[in-house]
Amino acid sequence: MTETIVLLDMTTPARADELRALLPPGFVLTHGTERGEAHMKDIIAEADYAISGQVGVSRAVLSAARRLKLLHKWGVGVDNIDIEAAREFGIKVARTTGSNATPVAEFALGLMLAALRYIPYGHAELRNGVWRPGGQLPGSTYLLSGKTVGLIGFGAIGQTVARLLRGFGCTVLYNKRHPLPAAEEAALGARHAPVAELLAQSDVVSLHCPLTPATANLIDSAALATMKRSAVLVNVARGGVVDEAALADALRRRVIGAAAMDVFSIEPLPADSELIGLDNIIITPHLAAIAADIFAPTVRRMFANMQHVARGEAVPEYDSVV
Repeated sequence: MTETIVLLDMTTPARADELRALLPPGFVLTHGTERGEAHMKDIIAEADYAISGQVGVSRAVLSAARRLKLLHKWGVGVDNIDIEAAREFGIKVARTTGSNATPVAEFALGLMLAALRYIPYGHAELRNGVWRPGGQLPGSTYLLSGKTVGLIGFGAIGQTVARLLRGFGCTVLYNKRHPLPAAEEAALGARHAPVAELLAQSDVVSLHCPLTPATANLIDSAALATMKRSAVLVNVARGGVVDEAALADALRRRVIGAAAMDVFSIEPLPADSELIGLDNIIITPHLAAIAADIFAPTVRRMFANMQHVARGEAVPEYDSVV
């Protein structure tokens, strides 16, 4: 018996073919061709399994699924999935825990360097025929080496960032609800600090926390005002962790030096966003977790979890959400 997997995100026929090349026997794959809940409800209706990359999955979408056994997050964060509705409807939810730690960490490091040195600004100006040597940039440029970097959220991604920063001789502060044992901190070269201390002392603040009621708008105007005027804010976590209107205002008034954002409260980022057009921000379209190196291993892992469910087995505990 053939079972159907639907990728709820829009994708290209070429990418869909790459996914199909990895399908186990007995499975077929369809995918989204337009945005919006109405289309998602249509394509999930007869699916046995669904994959969500960046799109949110609401109660309304889940209620349209007539035979869905498993909803699989392509990644880690499930804050945009209605977990309670899935539980109520008897739909299992899984994710690929830790699969994107290295690509997201490397991307965050790249954003730090790019923002500290105004690399994208110089590139964009030169493409427009304008030569911007030192002294003609929107602000001062700084080394990453030897700086204090604060990591808010210290799971697999945050810890990987800490490991990468050791090569730059950085002082690493981190914040999470439950501090690590001293031996683990020492191995990572990091020290736990309250958020207020971390914000005040860091030259770079990088966000790696989930979006929860406790972290929603964590970085607001009050938080930004406590940061160094030369500080760089990096967000590769979730858009809702940052008050984007407050950030735009802080960047315009040079309350902080610069920012780099890969995630936003509304995605795709609206064309009228206040963040667009500022000369001291880097904005990228949710690219941090995308790396060809991890495509096949991650997809095979999702398909393997679906095979577990098809055989009546439990999803491995490290990937299971519901």
